[in-house]
Amino acid sequence: MQERQEQQEKKEIGGFLPFYTNAFDRVFISVVILIGIHLLWLRFMEAALPIEVATVISLVIGYFVVRRG
Repeated sequence: MQERQEQQEKKEIGGFLPFYTNAFDRVFISVVILIGIHLLWLRFMEAALPIEVATVISLVIGYFVVRRG
């Protein structure tokens, strides 16, 4: 019985995030990262590069968090 619980705990913690997350949690974290990147981009990088670059970067990071997190 105890071995089965240990195996389930090992399966649950498989991503790079240091805590258990479900799909909604990972999507929420991705949206927060997207907002943060865009705010920082508008403050520091907008004069040099368009906001679309920040969107692409955010989507790539968000995809990585949702799939691997």
